[in-house]
Amino acid sequence: MKLSGAQILIQCLKEQGVDTIFGYPGGCVLDIYDAIYRDGTLNHVLTAHEQGAAHAADGYARATGKTGVCLATSGPGATNLVTGIATAYMDSVPLVAITGNVTVSNLGRDSFQEVDIAGVTMPVTKHNYIVKDICKLAETVREAFYIANSGRKGPVLIDIPKNIQTETAEYEEKAPQAYRPKPVAAEALRDAVRAIDGAKRPLILVGGGAIGAGASENILLFAKKIGAPVASTLMGLGAYPASDEQFLGLVGMHGTDASAKAFLRADTVIVLGMRFSDRVAGDRAKFRDRKTIVQFDIDAAEIDKNVKADVSVMADVNEILRSLLPLIQENGHADWLKEVSAYKEYEKNTALPPAAAAIITAAQKFTDADTPVATDVGQHQMWTAQFYPFEKPRTFISSGGLGTMGFGMGAAIGACTATGKKTVLMTGDGSFHMNLNELCTAVSHKLPLVILLMDNNTLGMVRQWQTLFYGKRYSQTTLDRKTDYVKLAEAFGAKGYVIRSADEAESVLARAFEEDGPVLVDCKIGIDDKVLPMIAPGKSFDSIITKI
Repeated sequence: MKLSGAQILIQCLKEQGVDTIFGYPGGCVLDIYDAIYRDGTLNHVLTAHEQGAAHAADGYARATGKTGVCLATSGPGATNLVTGIATAYMDSVPLVAITGNVTVSNLGRDSFQEVDIAGVTMPVTKHNYIVKDICKLAETVREAFYIANSGRKGPVLIDIPKNIQTETAEYEEKAPQAYRPKPVAAEALRDAVRAIDGAKRPLILVGGGAIGAGASENILLFAKKIGAPVASTLMGLGAYPASDEQFLGLVGMHGTDASAKAFLRADTVIVLGMRFSDRVAGDRAKFRDRKTIVQFDIDAAEIDKNVKADVSVMADVNEILRSLLPLIQENGHADWLKEVSAYKEYEKNTALPPAAAAIITAAQKFTDADTPVATDVGQHQMWTAQFYPFEKPRTFISSGGLGTMGFGMGAAIGACTATGKKTVLMTGDGSFHMNLNELCTAVSHKLPLVILLMDNNTLGMVRQWQTLFYGKRYSQTTLDRKTDYVKLAEAFGAKGYVIRSADEAESVLARAFEEDGPVLVDCKIGIDDKVLPMIAPGKSFDSIITKI
């Protein structure tokens, strides 16, 4: 049958199983929005800003594993998506961003609201397209979804000029192309089996790639079979249950003391879907000292990029583990596990948690293992990673690689929309001010969203660095804002509460979690509360700071 380009786009989205689009209309996507209206089957979430739409699509994708979709008009609408696209790119999140543009004949003429969005986003997408032939639109959309959610996942952009939306072409429905990872040959694992079987003190480091691969069940089987403790990067949280006795928590700059000590003592480190970022590896030259590094990753570009591996296997992490499990020896490593257990016990008895930890701990009484928890970026993000026990994959929604302040509101909206579950947003006063406009989106859609705002009147993480490395010269980090968050919440149509001290956290949170719609809780904490432990930037794991 013959359809317009806008109608073909909608039909192709439905082919791919899309049920929700996050977006904001404008002149160069009016035909697409008319097609959405006339079709009437897709859920469209109108955000307050295009950046919020991109972050919401990202949060939707992280919470479900499906490809998130955002839609914006040309020019400023398209460029407002860029931070969200880059955020998804750095964390390997499947996302399809659709933008409108001026007609093909007007491209390159500096037309009203024209921008080369394909050129702008080239460094932060897996691939992007400018559709200049209506006959190629359907296959382009199908290919974009396949690329976004296959291999190392990531964002793809489709730029559709206005005349392509109105022109007509024949459309024939097609089932989406399924991505099937290649099985891993036993010979490819030979060196890995030898290294793992020969380890005396193995340690598993889990990254975000393990979640993308859906490898959680096999990671648990793997850890139990080889008797290895497990540490996680920020993006890997939830891939391994926090309650398990072999779990050591976060690794890296703000990782646990136990994970740092275990890393120093380990003789073999098995890395699952992790890129050895500077926040994890620290001094990369020393990272592999006196250790055998075994790296499993789906992306050839990540093998040996930051840290040279002794043994590497390039394939889907879940497929590697599935093939590896029958080949490796069972080994309890009882003495090694007893040693790392003592590290955990020592840390539990000596650490002095900040006030925020009491609030995060109290919130756990009103959530469960399936509750999505989104964060912005800063101290509150690290405190959440340290003190909230993530039991399942896709429940921790946070910007890792790009470290995008302002990510949280959109991401929480996306996760809440995707799951229909009460969702928690951990944020700070600095991050929240960046995209607080999206509170109107949460209210309009009556989302059961509880926002815990850590209010210390400062850009806390930056202030922490200024304390440690800049002689306490607090240049432009004290916010000194007079925002009344309770009144702000009420102005948007949400509920507002205040926690003034840790001892009232549970009673206030009990009321907040009883609300049906969005709730903002202003959590007063100290301006000089710190995220500890901390490894100084560029230093190795043996330079951990536990007191300031």
